[in-house]
Amino acid sequence: MTAVVIRTLDESSAHLFDTLPDPLGFGDRHRTTRYRPDWRRIAVRDGRVVARAAWWARPEDPEPLLINWFDVADGEADAGAELLRTAPWQVDELELDLPVGWRDTPHLRAAADVRTAAARRAGYEPLVDRFLYRWTRDRGLPERPGRLVFSPEPDDRVFFDALRRIHSVTLDAHALRAIAQGGVDQAAQEELDIFRWFPSPREWWQIARTPEGDLAGIHIPARNPAGPCVGFIGVLPEHRGHGYAYDLLAECTHFLAEQGAEFIAGGTDQGNFPMAAHFTEAGYPVVRERRSFWADRVPDAG
Repeated sequence: MTAVVIRTLDESSAHLFDTLPDPLGFGDRHRTTRYRPDWRRIAVRDGRVVARAAWWARPEDPEPLLINWFDVADGEADAGAELLRTAPWQVDELELDLPVGWRDTPHLRAAADVRTAAARRAGYEPLVDRFLYRWTRDRGLPERPGRLVFSPEPDDRVFFDALRRIHSVTLDAHALRAIAQGGVDQAAQEELDIFRWFPSPREWWQIARTPEGDLAGIHIPARNPAGPCVGFIGVLPEHRGHGYAYDLLAECTHFLAEQGAEFIAGGTDQGNFPMAAHFTEAGYPVVRERRSFWADRVPDAG
């Protein structure tokens, strides 16, 4: 077997990225995402593309934030690993989108397995599998239970404190990773940084109170670069057990629909059974699954 050649693409060679077959069936969806040509790399063996990866961020971001397109040909896990290991951008997170029910289809499971093997050899470990949802107007708006009072809140400290309390008892794998690294303050700050990163208005962030005035939770209607999304749903620990996450999700959906959203994306960890049930009840079907990988990078000494 000849050695693999790694290439970073540019405008003139960008077409080579599309020559690798796509058994997972997400090529068309990925092609609607804006990628910088020079943030895409391929591995070539004997003149054939055997692995590819695309790094992603907002157009205005100076460096990529994550890898969200990674494909590896059958038997080429080592080439895929080399493609990631030798990249000039060493990001922490890799996202692998998978069709719904992929585990039950042999060729899809094999495709997921080779990508997972390549990611692991490059230093990325699976963090969590997630369900991704998409509400559309033909699904109808979920009923508002009317049990909570919603309002904007201009003080970021209110959200930071709420996030600290929410993440003190959490099922979210990303938050648990942050807590293991730096405690609940780090988990809360990472969430707050994501809220600020969204290009949607800060004024959209909302708190939810009980009729007695107690803070019960927060929800973040948002837009990411792909469109409207449920940015965050969180219920404070002392108010759990009442199904308030559904109330927050319903309000978030109504809010975004009132802003003109024709669709709304959402997601939750597959192990978060209560939140998954709330998405289903609110009219959000699962449209794909996602395996998130994480690599803890050691900062450069210089």
